[in-house]
Amino acid sequence: MKVTAEKNEKIGNLVFASIYPLYWNRLKKHGRTKEEFHQVIEWLTGYDENKLQELIDEKVTFRTFFENATMHPNAHMIKGVVCGYRIEDIEDEFELYRQCRQMEKLIDELAKGRKMEKILREEKK
Repeated sequence: MKVTAEKNEKIGNLVFASIYPLYWNRLKKHGRTKEEFHQVIEWLTGYDENKLQELIDEKVTFRTFFENATMHPNAHMIKGVVCGYRIEDIEDEFELYRQCRQMEKLIDELAKGRKMEKILREEKK
């Protein structure tokens, strides 16, 4: 599927605090811990638990969430399909949309029981 400017705008305006509990409930149902959840988010965005809580309390949008994030240098290694979109094929002009899908992919992998070492991608040496 193709990302449109409208879709990019729509996801950018979503409030992160409204989606966070949906992610967490999914992971909890699959036996994952909040520490693992936060570890994945921190790996991707650089936000520690305190900063994450601050962003939730401030009810920031996904746009603000990702604009202020320090994306992990290996985020480009997150590949695959999420909600019908192949992450690596999302155009650069829709970077926000790609970042949201990258986070969802990591959460998917965590929910499916993938080992943390695999989720937190490392360059092969």
